[in-house]
Amino acid sequence: MSQEVHVVRNQLGHYWGKSKAWVDGRDPRGVARVKHRDEGVNLLFELSAKDVDLRGEVIAVPVTERGEPVLEVSSIPLPATDAESAGDRPANTASTDSRIGNRTNDDAVKANDSTTHPE
Repeated sequence: MSQEVHVVRNQLGHYWGKSKAWVDGRDPRGVARVKHRDEGVNLLFELSAKDVDLRGEVIAVPVTERGEPVLEVSSIPLPATDAESAGDRPANTASTDSRIGNRTNDDAVKANDSTTHPE
C-alpha cells in the first residue's frame, strides 16, 4: 500500500512551499503538504483569495520511504523576489533618499511657519 500526500501546484507547475512562497519542486522537503485533500482545497482557496490570477490545483502525490513527496520539477523558472531585485540597487539608496526627503520636508515646514506666523 502506497502512501500519498496532497500538494498545491499553480499554473506554472510551481508548488506552495513551507516558507509561504512558491517553489519549483527541486527540494521536496520545502514543499508544503497536507494529509487530506480537503486541507489542500482550503489552502488553495486561501491562496486564490490573495491572488486572483492564481490557477491552482490540489494533487495527490506518492511519498518516498523518507516521507518526502515525489514531484515533477517545474521547467518554468521562479519569478524573482523583491529581495533578489533589491540586490541590483545600492544598499544605502533608500535611506539616503528618505533623509533628503525629510530635510526638504522639515525645511518647507519651517519656511511655511515663519511666513504665516511672523515673530
